[in-house]
Amino acid sequence: MSTSKPKSFWKKPEGVVGAIFGVAIVGALGVAIMAIMANLGSILSTIGLVLIFGSILFLAIDKKARTVVSYMYKSVMRYITGLFITIDPIAILKSYIEDLKSNLRKMNKQVSQLRGQMHKLKEVIHNNKKEIASNLELASKAKDSDKRNVVILKSRKAGRLRESNMRLEDLYKKMEVLYRVLVKMYENSEILAEDIKDQVMVKEQEYNAIKASNSAMKSAMSVISGDPDKRAMFDTAMEAIADDVSSKVGEMERFMEVSSGFMDSIDLQNGVFEEEGMKMLEKWEKEGTSLILGEDKLDILDKANDDSQELDISEPIKTKVSVNRENQYDGFFD
Repeated sequence: MSTSKPKSFWKKPEGVVGAIFGVAIVGALGVAIMAIMANLGSILSTIGLVLIFGSILFLAIDKKARTVVSYMYKSVMRYITGLFITIDPIAILKSYIEDLKSNLRKMNKQVSQLRGQMHKLKEVIHNNKKEIASNLELASKAKDSDKRNVVILKSRKAGRLRESNMRLEDLYKKMEVLYRVLVKMYENSEILAEDIKDQVMVKEQEYNAIKASNSAMKSAMSVISGDPDKRAMFDTAMEAIADDVSSKVGEMERFMEVSSGFMDSIDLQNGVFEEEGMKMLEKWEKEGTSLILGEDKLDILDKANDDSQELDISEPIKTKVSVNRENQYDGFFD
């Protein structure tokens, strides 16, 4: 669950639009005051100046009036912003569901590709071990036959293969980390998509009902009377969910880039890999906790580095079944 504080109005897209309009209104007001000041001899100009300063003084003194004007202004700015940008949290969450579905398909494909590469790498390591044993055996026989040159050649070849296998086994361990993370991230992202879908389905009708029954004026009067603004509270909860999902989708996509870069750097045909791909994965390992994996990240890294924890890459990805499972976003509405 996200622990970040809700964004203030001015940090949201509608707040940026509101700031621009605010500057424009202040500028227009300044021009109007200057025009009136230049024509103070006119009765209408004097009345206009009195009305402007009276309104400003009234808003400065009366808190209720400020609340009403503030709500109406924010409502108008939200409406204007909504004409150009999607700010409806329900609509935003629906788009995230589509993003997650697309990412899950890509991630499933990456898991299949990685599984194939790991099978090939294991085969290379196994064949190298057979070659090492064969060359050492030939070197031993050559030694018994006093064939010094053959001993040197076969021993050196066995040594080179052993060094190669050490590097390939390190690579396999990194691939194992990658595989474990991808599978766990896939499983958790499936749950995430299901939780968002459930929240949207449950909350959409409630959201529409609240919007219909709570206009900006009603919300302002509700706050003035000491009652909570239900629409603002609902919007805040939905925006918090959208922000949390945005961070998780972003992390998911960043790790998929790391995964893709790592796999693209491997050339199993020639038994080589680029250090850059390895560094990308190691950098991710050293980063802080994962929003999607949570505490599972450390557990995955520990298992990957524990030789006793054997990984079965032939095991299919588990499909999560949501039976009597608590939705991770229910707490946002408490």
